Amino acid sequence: MSTDLAVLLAGAAVLVAATLAVAVVLLVRLVRTRRALRRAGLPVERQWVFWGAIAYLVLPTDLLPDPILLDDIGVLVLALKSMRSASDGSSTPRG
Repeated sequence: MSTDLAVLLAGAAVLVAATLAVAVVLLVRLVRTRRALRRAGLPVERQWVFWGAIAYLVLPTDLLPDPILLDDIGVLVLALKSMRSASDGSSTPRG
C-alpha cells in the first residue's frame, strides 16, 4: 500500500468519525430537548418531527450514502430547531 493511499484512507476515516460524532451529539441534544419539553408540561406538538428525524438517522435510505452523514446532521439540526421554536412559542402567554 502506498503512503498516499494510507494517508487518504486515514483522512477519510477521521472525517467519517467526526461526522458520526456530530450526529450522535445532535441526536442526544434532540432527545434531551424532547424530554425537557415533556417534563415542563409543554405539549410536544411536533412529535412527527422528532420521530421523523430519528427514523431518517436510523433507516438505510438516505439522500447521501451512509458514511457521509451530512444529510443526517442537517435533518437533526432542523428537527432540533423546530422543537425549540415550538417550545418558545408554547411558553409565551396568550391573552
